[in-house]
Amino acid sequence: MSGLAAELRRSPLLAAGLIVVILLTAVATLAPHIAPFDPKAIVGDALQAPSSRHLLGTNDAGVDIFSELVWGARSTLVVASAATALVLVIGVLLGLVAGLYGGLAETAVMRSGDVVLAIPAIPLLIFIASLAGPSRIVAIVSIGLLGWPQVARVVRSQTLSLRSRGFVHATRGYGAGPLYVMRRHLVPALGPIIAANLAFMAGLAVTIEAGLAFIGLGDPTTVSWGAMLERALRHQAIYVSSMWLWWLLPAGLAITTAVLGFTFVGVGLEPRFNPRWTRIS
Repeated sequence: MSGLAAELRRSPLLAAGLIVVILLTAVATLAPHIAPFDPKAIVGDALQAPSSRHLLGTNDAGVDIFSELVWGARSTLVVASAATALVLVIGVLLGLVAGLYGGLAETAVMRSGDVVLAIPAIPLLIFIASLAGPSRIVAIVSIGLLGWPQVARVVRSQTLSLRSRGFVHATRGYGAGPLYVMRRHLVPALGPIIAANLAFMAGLAVTIEAGLAFIGLGDPTTVSWGAMLERALRHQAIYVSSMWLWWLLPAGLAITTAVLGFTFVGVGLEPRFNPRWTRIS
């Protein structure tokens, strides 16, 4: 614990990012207990200003905005976590295969990654969501399939370095197979740098999820910060009254804060685990 405290004191960005991520996780987990109302139920008159009963007022349907905001954290965290986990599985597995086996396997993985990176991600996401229909699963799978090349490149680069180490040669000399070497030696050694990259990916997933919901391609059955923004901006009086302060601004700030939180964690971890920073310093 003392080592973690010292690390946080040396990196204010890491500390700030962890605080945001922990708070987001707590709000998402405790949403049923924090939100005073059902986020889909009509609980008052339309467009009520903030009051003691409705802390952020109500939207044009009479739904409590604060309850929507709280439940939106759960939707955001679910999509970000699931998409990041999918990126982890695909990117780490392919990166390990490319770095450990080399040859044709490495060429196939790296060229496939180049193709994915060359495709404009946002238009492709919109195209996939339009064909498959608005769904949380579609958003998660799309983000996962488009986000793995960055992780695979980092894992492959580090695997090329690790496979020449003595402990890997010794393990393989005793007859251990590639899967054993990956599971027992390479993945634990790569853990910290993978964590830094996945923090960046989680922030990107939050942005993409909100963007898809904003353009109407998110899951219509779930409460989302992006959907809150889209509904608020459809209201003609949003800019000529004070409604934007309590209807539009909170969801925008929530998305920004979540993205910054994950980004700060990645920025705080990268100098400690990325070899490029070591060479520069």
